[in-house]
Amino acid sequence: MTLTETDTTALREAVAARREAMIADLVAYASLETPSDDVDLLAAGLAWIEAWLERTAGPAAARRVSVVEGYGDAVTLEHPSPTGSTEWVTALCHYDTVWAEGTLAEWPVQIDGDRMTGPGVFDMKSGLVQLGHSLAVSDALGLPRPGVRIVLTGDEEVGSIASRPVIEAEVSRGGAVLVFESAAEGAVKTARKGVGIYEVETFGVEVHAGLHPRGGASAIDEMARLVLQLHGEADVEAGTSLNVGIVQGGTRTNVRAGHARAMVDVRVTRADEAARVERLFASLAPHDPLARVEVTGGWNRPVMERSAATGALYERAAAVAGQLGFELREVSVGGASDGNFAAALGAAVLDGVGGVGGGAHARHEWISLDGMVERSEFVVALLAELA
Repeated sequence: MTLTETDTTALREAVAARREAMIADLVAYASLETPSDDVDLLAAGLAWIEAWLERTAGPAAARRVSVVEGYGDAVTLEHPSPTGSTEWVTALCHYDTVWAEGTLAEWPVQIDGDRMTGPGVFDMKSGLVQLGHSLAVSDALGLPRPGVRIVLTGDEEVGSIASRPVIEAEVSRGGAVLVFESAAEGAVKTARKGVGIYEVETFGVEVHAGLHPRGGASAIDEMARLVLQLHGEADVEAGTSLNVGIVQGGTRTNVRAGHARAMVDVRVTRADEAARVERLFASLAPHDPLARVEVTGGWNRPVMERSAATGALYERAAAVAGQLGFELREVSVGGASDGNFAAALGAAVLDGVGGVGGGAHARHEWISLDGMVERSEFVVALLAELA
């Protein structure tokens, strides 16, 4: 649907009128610490979010919850279309952050002109605040919108181990998927790399290194060879990286090492490269016949390729942005998100719909307050288009 000039003016005025409330809500939300590994803090944060969403966007017509011990709960809140649209959109929003309890004491939420800084404001608490206010504006103005399933998850930053089945189940209900992760310098993300986390272990035979320099088998020697092999299999042109980020092994300088361990981060942009990497890890073998190699782990998130469906969704979104007077760029990024799961199921995915700013996972994390207003206008208009 193309909004009329009157509709566009009305939504701009309605969002502008909420600017101070949006800022206050984000300050309150970001002042709640929600580290991925603290279930009590996650529970408190989720309770605040649900109460805030009910006040802001109205009560949900349905609520589904998944509880997995050791992780934050995954909750889906359904907000059917108030204008009769039979279309649905799934909005993916994680509420956990990488910041440990106590971070706020050293780095409180602060505002300096157009910038707000603080733990999680960019990744991705601003995105959820924008979504809640966008729904409120849309419904207050009586604009068309699809039904919206808000999926709140508390373990995205640690791999979405518990929430992945929930995300996949909700996405499978149909409709476009909007991921309210932070934008990439204002651009939305239509492709992301797949991520694999592998553990490689080598086992040798311990002997006295001085008395038997050629005896036994060194697990560290085996690991050194494998590290070089793995790094040599990277293909920058194809978008494939392999990084051995952690290596541990040995017990004493005078003992030929009996065990070594390495953790490997893998990123790929294509499914065929993912298959090649799988074959690589399956083929790892020791140099010394007395040694052995074991490999565990695998893909944490599948590749999010720019499908035809995602491309079509982006074109619609870009047209909406153009109507509002700004250019919406698209990018492919190396990081992964819950959007990867949705894309792997064939859904049309628009990622990076959230905050405009920078510094994800860094002490200078920040968002633009003007960007928050512009993005909220965009979400209202995009929902009208998707209705």
